[in-house]
Parts: sequence; C-alpha cells; structure tokens
Amino acid sequence: MTVFRIGPAVADAFPDTLIAVVTAAGLRGGEPWPATTAALKDLEAQLADGAWQPADESDPRIEAWHTAYRSFGTNPRRIRPSVDALGRRLAKKGTLPRINPAVDPYNAVSVRHGLPAGAFDLDRVTGNVEIRHADGTETFTPLGEPDTVENPKPGEVIYTDTTDVLTRHWNHRDAHRTRVTEDSARVAFVLETVTATRDGHLLKTAADDLRTLLQPHCEQSTVHYLSPAHSDTTA
Repeated sequence: MTVFRIGPAVADAFPDTLIAVVTAAGLRGGEPWPATTAALKDLEAQLADGAWQPADESDPRIEAWHTAYRSFGTNPRRIRPSVDALGRRLAKKGTLPRINPAVDPYNAVSVRHGLPAGAFDLDRVTGNVEIRHADGTETFTPLGEPDTVENPKPGEVIYTDTTDVLTRHWNHRDAHRTRVTEDSARVAFVLETVTATRDGHLLKTAADDLRTLLQPHCEQSTVHYLSPAHSDTTA
C-alpha cells in the first residue's frame, strides 16, 4: 500500500487544497475503452460546434493555479499547470492527444472540469508519496526524457517518493519512471484544486466521472480525499 500525504508546510500555505486520489487495481489497458473514446470525441465535437470551450487563464479555476504557481516562484505563463496547457492545446488543435487507454480518461476529465490531473503507476512508486516544497537537492526525470535529470528549485511544490520527484511544479509535468502505460495494472490518479470552498463539488464530480470511465476496465477502484485537515490517505 502507498500512502499519499500533504506535507505540513504545503497544507499551511494552501489551506483550501483538496485532492482526490482515485486508485484502480487490476487495470486492463490493452483492451478497447469505448466510453473514453466517446468522451473525447464529445468534447471535441462540442468545441467544434462552439457549445463549449476549455477553461483558459481568465477562468477562476486556472487563475487560482497561476496564483499558486507564482507563490512558489514558478511563472505560470512559461511553465503552465497541466490543465491550462492541455486546454490550450485542445483550443488550438481541436483535438486531445490519444496517449493510451489509461491516460486518456484523466485527460478528458481534467479538461472537462477545468482541474489538473495526473497519474502514477503504483508498481513503480517507491515508499510513500508526499506533496511538499523542494529543497533543491531532489532529482527529476521528465516524462518522455529518460536521459534527462533536473533539480527542482528550492520552494517549488513537488510530488516525491523515496527515490526522486514524481511531479514538478505541483502538477506541471510527471516523471518518466512512474508513467502510466498500457501495461500498468495498479494506478493512482490525482485530481486537484486549491480552492475547495468554491470548487470542491467540481472535484468530487470529476472524481466520480473518472471512476465511471475506469470501472469497466479494472477489478477495483476507490476514491479518497486529501486536505489539510485529512493530510494522508492510502492508495
């Protein structure tokens, strides 16, 4: 079992944080996922028809993350929160990337609800996962760049396990080591807000939507919530 924990300094700095940890076990990434395919096509069709558009940086949900990024020294217009970058890509190209059946659902849910999302292959995670400020000595190998090693800036919010950093800039980019592939059988998906008082209901709806897409393709799924008041949970 893997424990996810919000470090006390992050909890103090972002007291309105709420994180949904959606865990799927016995995941079958090699089979067709028709509901996810339909969800992606529906988003793209609504965008093309002008019936919907992804949240941009003028939206309060994205604006809150820009403010959070600036507070720990990251320029959010150079290094964007994941949902901001994904929404901009969708608005520009008219389509979302198809990565694999286990990744595509959280991309669709993230953009639909305007909330950052990420995922970790739990069989590649070492020890427990903590959300904390970096001290600058940690190492990070970005997704898709297995030969690259970076050091987060001191004070930057990171996800980290006992080996190295799993996500830089809170939710900007995940690590290569714990990436989710078609062969990943045990995965923790995270959905996040730093404005739970306003957007907590959106987060819970998004977690339910993600779980609905996952359930036909896994043996078991659970949803747990992290907050400053409940700072750890088991995945």
